[in-house]
Amino acid sequence: MVSEFKARLLREKPTHLDWQSYYKKQAGILPVGPLQRFYQAGIIAADCPLNTVPMISIDLETTGLNSKKDTIISFGSVNMTSHRIQCGSAKYWMVKPSSPLLSESVTIHEITHSDIADSPDLSSCFEAILQTLSGKVVIVHCAAIERHFLYQAAKKLYGQDFYFPIIDTMALEHNILKKRPLWPRLFNKSESLRLDACRQRYRLPSYKAHHALTDAFSSAELLQAQVAHHFDHEDVIGRYWV
Repeated sequence: MVSEFKARLLREKPTHLDWQSYYKKQAGILPVGPLQRFYQAGIIAADCPLNTVPMISIDLETTGLNSKKDTIISFGSVNMTSHRIQCGSAKYWMVKPSSPLLSESVTIHEITHSDIADSPDLSSCFEAILQTLSGKVVIVHCAAIERHFLYQAAKKLYGQDFYFPIIDTMALEHNILKKRPLWPRLFNKSESLRLDACRQRYRLPSYKAHHALTDAFSSAELLQAQVAHHFDHEDVIGRYWV
């Protein structure tokens, strides 16, 4: 049966969700453990200015795109604000998946069986990942991937729902492009929402794609460029998260 909060996620605009109340509720009802501690750390209010918000840019590489049968194989993150990327905070985990690596996914992320042979299971490092995310607004490029895979991981490990606010640079770029005048858009073929294509529109450098830590940095830089060009550092954070 779909939980009340999950139903609201599916039907309501993100800014209508009261994340602070949800975190407080989860902290009160979840059993003692890593997930409860994540929610006990709380989350910043939706009406806080963007430039005051602690953020963390993350990326996952997985064995495939189906979060119900595929699993996480690497996780990269870096702390940031709308003005600064804290390079020294960068973290990277490689984990041994519970499902086999497929040639199609290896071609994309280039992580092979020998690379993960001595890596820990996700269960061994998921608590550390939760600690890394605690108290921060998560930045990703394509929320559907990171949100669904982290949700499924928490569900398998703890048997509980796992939701948190996300700023999706892909969704932001999609909305930015929609606001451009129609006539120039008819002749513009460069409206791809791939991470590198989005970065090129802001003259950001090209990085090798599909490495979790590199892509976390890429998404962090992209968000800062989007804010600098299209938004206001004083805007409230709730305008952007989903």
